[in-house]
Amino acid sequence: MLRRSPLFGGKNRVTFSLPGHEPAGRVSVVGDFNAWEPGRHEMVRRRNGTRTVSVVLPPGEHRFRYLASDGVWLDDDTADAVDGGGSVVRVTARR
Repeated sequence: MLRRSPLFGGKNRVTFSLPGHEPAGRVSVVGDFNAWEPGRHEMVRRRNGTRTVSVVLPPGEHRFRYLASDGVWLDDDTADAVDGGGSVVRVTARR
């Protein structure tokens, strides 16, 4: 699940969220905003049973996927789009 929070300067905080139990092990959000580097934005387990990580993104279209510790790639069906290249989140400047 994705949640956007507008920030000053046209940027947005995008919070990526998955259930806390699936997939098993550590999960990172990787995408064009972090050079597809695993572990840079690792999801953290929360008390509400989810795991999340927030990333500040500039306006534009950003591709991402989730990478589980066992090498499994996952897409986000709540993203703005999903295709063969993964998931897409579109960030618009605050007005």
